[in-house]
Amino acid sequence: MRLARLAAYPPDVSGVDVRWSKAFIPTLRDDPTDAEAVSHKLLVRGGYIRQLMSGVYSMLPLGQRVRENVMQIIREEIDAIGGQEFMLPQLHPREIWDRTGRIATMSDIIMAFDDNKGSPVILGPTHEEIFATVSTELTSYKQLPQLWYHIQTKFRDEPRPKSGLLRIREFTMKDSYSFDIDEAGLDAQFDRHLQAYMRIFERLGMVAIAVRASSGAMGGKESVEFMAPSEVGEDLVAHCDNCGYSANVETATSRVPAVEDTDEVQELQRFDTPGVRTIADLAEFEGGASADRQIKTLVYVLDDEPTLVLMRGDHVLQDQKLLDGTGTIAARPAAADEIVELLGADAGSLGAVGVSHVRVIADDALRGRKGMTTGANTNDVHVRGVDVERDIDVSTWLDLRTVEDGEPCPNCDATLRVFPAIEVGHIFKLGTFYAEPLGVTVLDRNGVTAPVVMGSYGIGVERNMAASVEANHDEKGIIWPPEISPFDVVITVVRPDDDRTSSAADALYDQLRAGGVEVLLDDRDERPGVKFNDAELIGVPLRVTIGPRGLDNGVVEVVERRSGESRDVPLDDATDVITAIVG
Repeated sequence: MRLARLAAYPPDVSGVDVRWSKAFIPTLRDDPTDAEAVSHKLLVRGGYIRQLMSGVYSMLPLGQRVRENVMQIIREEIDAIGGQEFMLPQLHPREIWDRTGRIATMSDIIMAFDDNKGSPVILGPTHEEIFATVSTELTSYKQLPQLWYHIQTKFRDEPRPKSGLLRIREFTMKDSYSFDIDEAGLDAQFDRHLQAYMRIFERLGMVAIAVRASSGAMGGKESVEFMAPSEVGEDLVAHCDNCGYSANVETATSRVPAVEDTDEVQELQRFDTPGVRTIADLAEFEGGASADRQIKTLVYVLDDEPTLVLMRGDHVLQDQKLLDGTGTIAARPAAADEIVELLGADAGSLGAVGVSHVRVIADDALRGRKGMTTGANTNDVHVRGVDVERDIDVSTWLDLRTVEDGEPCPNCDATLRVFPAIEVGHIFKLGTFYAEPLGVTVLDRNGVTAPVVMGSYGIGVERNMAASVEANHDEKGIIWPPEISPFDVVITVVRPDDDRTSSAADALYDQLRAGGVEVLLDDRDERPGVKFNDAELIGVPLRVTIGPRGLDNGVVEVVERRSGESRDVPLDDATDVITAIVG
């Protein structure tokens, strides 16, 4: 029961009369044909959401109640660490985003257009720039620290919206921003947010893991993602159960046993490889090499500069590591014609031996390797005996490899588990990334002008609704955690046409409402089985069944949704018993 919360915000709705016969709760028997994620199926079937267009959903009354409850939990926890709530605009002048450079780094998702006067504007995908602009009114270190937040609609033109509310184009996010005079202050606010987020996820009924992550287009030096393990998650997490090491695979590392190479000096030797186009082809080719003794050559265009990226043949490039390691804004694989023009051969016969006119970046796993095999930049020809550091002019060494399940943990002797997860929150140490281009400065303790040190902290409302469903459901439907359920109790009236039954149900309904319990009265003229199935589908924590047979014995049936535990409760005691359970 959420009596204290409802008394504070939003206005008390505990006494609202909600009868299923009059309410809009359009439950469905069948899953939507386009749904794969459990949360997508159940939120549609339960009458919580409806799709308007790709990546855009309407919140129906049940969904809006849950959404408000999620927002209130977030609001309470951020208020508790000193947050001050704002409401900033959704419509932003493009010029501000040009000044930070993010109009380029986020161009693939930003919704931009010209208004009727021809002024370029965007629909806000996030609000770092706008809060930073407001913060220019800060003048002295004496006004710091500050923690500001709002809960506002965001717009991101996701290229592949999917899985219902898990990836959408219009959504609600709590984004908070900290302002400090130094890094120590930022560290303290970052830690407070981390703890607040863990409390939020616990209240939402989820187990979330804090993992090291890439800051990506947000900028800054450090970030932590909060990951809820789920088979429908789009991210992969590398986690050590022994020491607790956790990281998004975009940044994860491991200790990979080195491949033993011979100390014998080998000369370069070209050899014909007709029809060989892949790592697997060369591994099977007579006189070829196993994948761990091959150099895979990838051609990328990084901020318009052609670049060779070298990996061990059995390793997979992690694109985000390449972007982060090079500071690249725009990256793409080179086209087939670009590759031929650059190296004189097609993909499958490429290498970096003797290449001096193109930047070469190599993965750390290739350091010191000898006796390797790679393409000769001539179609159907490879070269063996490659000493990487002798024969290839590597300009930059980076950790570029994607960590795989079962590899050794970088911090201990245990192995890593790699599993899918849903990103349910992300916090960033921005430093002065926004303060410097936007002129956010204050006078420090010595009277010297200094840039403000910022942090950014985001959590998506609708995504967390869906993630909670992913973590709390069974074959019958949703099992809402009590704090975010649309109602505390659903009263199922078995015979609404029976005066004694309907009178008893109305009396209990009124008593519970008067006591601050949020109740849905199922007074529909439907078969009991339909009502029971619907109650389980929408996931209200407690179902109370009132019917002639039970009243003959002076009892009502009380069923807990999560455990399925059922008990008969004397009608005269029902209000007190139910209030105690939900309270």
